[in-house]
Amino acid sequence: MIDQEALSKLTLYDLLLQSAKEFPSKMAVIDGSLQFTYEELVKAVDAFSSSLYYQGFRKGDRVGMMLPNSIHYIVSYYAVQRLGGIVVQVNPQYQAVELDYIMVDAEPKWFICERIQHGKIREVRAFNDVHVIFTTDDYGADRILQPSSGVQPEQVSISPKADIAVIQYTGGTTGKSKGVMLTHFNIVCNIHQSGEAFSDVLNKGEERILGVAPLTHAMAMTNMNNSVRLASTFIILGKFDAGKVLELIRKYQPTMMLGSPTMYIALLNLQDLQPNDLSCFKICISGAAPIPAEVLKNLEKKSGAHILEGYGLSEGTTSTHRTPLNKKRKIGSVGSPIALTEAKIVDEETGTKELPPGEKGELIIKGPQVMKGYWKKPEETNLTIKGGWLYTGDIAVRDEDNYYFIVGRKKDMVIAGGLNIYPAEVEEVIYQHPDIAEACTFGVPDPYLGEKLYAVVILKEGAKLTDKELSSWCEGKIARYKIPRVIEFRDSLPKTIVGKILRRTLVEEFTQKSK
Repeated sequence: MIDQEALSKLTLYDLLLQSAKEFPSKMAVIDGSLQFTYEELVKAVDAFSSSLYYQGFRKGDRVGMMLPNSIHYIVSYYAVQRLGGIVVQVNPQYQAVELDYIMVDAEPKWFICERIQHGKIREVRAFNDVHVIFTTDDYGADRILQPSSGVQPEQVSISPKADIAVIQYTGGTTGKSKGVMLTHFNIVCNIHQSGEAFSDVLNKGEERILGVAPLTHAMAMTNMNNSVRLASTFIILGKFDAGKVLELIRKYQPTMMLGSPTMYIALLNLQDLQPNDLSCFKICISGAAPIPAEVLKNLEKKSGAHILEGYGLSEGTTSTHRTPLNKKRKIGSVGSPIALTEAKIVDEETGTKELPPGEKGELIIKGPQVMKGYWKKPEETNLTIKGGWLYTGDIAVRDEDNYYFIVGRKKDMVIAGGLNIYPAEVEEVIYQHPDIAEACTFGVPDPYLGEKLYAVVILKEGAKLTDKELSSWCEGKIARYKIPRVIEFRDSLPKTIVGKILRRTLVEEFTQKSK
């Protein structure tokens, strides 16, 4: 049983202290040659938090963290939490225009990144009054993993239910990113809720968890926090590479992995994958996008592990539904609501009428993992959270056994390889090209990526442009994964009577073509 009252008194830093107290010599994190026990990790976190404090960091300060998977991310994350600060998640792949939006919106006082990002930072005016900390100095010396040189600041008073721990940027129906405010209580509760689903299989202080999904993604961040909660060894890789992941699996024999379907597909397709390579896993969790049935069956066969799917969203911290561990599994289902979570399907028109099993409607959820709201967007918060219920924007159906199936999205977001892409954002960049008259981007089902981003564009009269030229033009303006994989030129786009482009018509057309 989960004791919400007890969890309401815990901060994220408290979770780290608990594990370090119980398992001080247990290896906490492995990042290549950099390896820390829990005792060493706490010392590194305390040292960096001390450094931040004596540079002027105070409770409530927001810190942009634009770091790849690394021990630097983990130490920085928990140091900020120790001081009562707020981590603003920033994807390292973001280009200057994307970075500028988040900097203007979140207004962080601090920013932590690798020196390789210096060029982007120079292009963004919003950095003028920001204290930037690179992971290394001009001579290559580490600036994050320095021993403490001063007296530790006193532990600040944090209210887990009220104080924001993380601002996780996501997208909305307009394509503009919104900062999801997650409190300590939201995150602490959600990792215990998710952990309850596989508590019969994983044991505290005994597990080795593979962390290959980007930590700036909410799903991966939760996986990291859950690893600390379980006093597990967190094995990380800076960037996903199937061959390198297989090397880590063979070397460290992890017992759990969380990844997107594309990661599992890449692993399964490795030519040198041996029959027993994946047999070390107790649990493999697939998230961020639906996993194809054949991939699921193949992964289960080669690993012998419990393969768990689920559903979640940043506004719900991450997880709201999970495949039941020791109950019937239904292919295509995201499972049932996790502990302490209520869910129901309501009609799309009013959003108030609960629908019976078998009928499609909008999925809404209620639970302690529901966000505090959107950063500086009270109106959009009120449109998304009504009466304590989070309106997900996803269309779902449930069956008589209370298993849920996601069948569509009210939002037009595309999930390619587990990464969220918002068509309006991509179109905004394409429209900046001087030869483009109109454009529409959309996702088409893809057996490997989950969805592939397509674009249909109309050129201005007399203009000449190829798909390769347009793709090249997009380089450096948006992250590479947001650039359409397929670009088609046409003379017109399907529209409504009032001139609105019918995105869904194009989705249906290209979906049929791809079959």
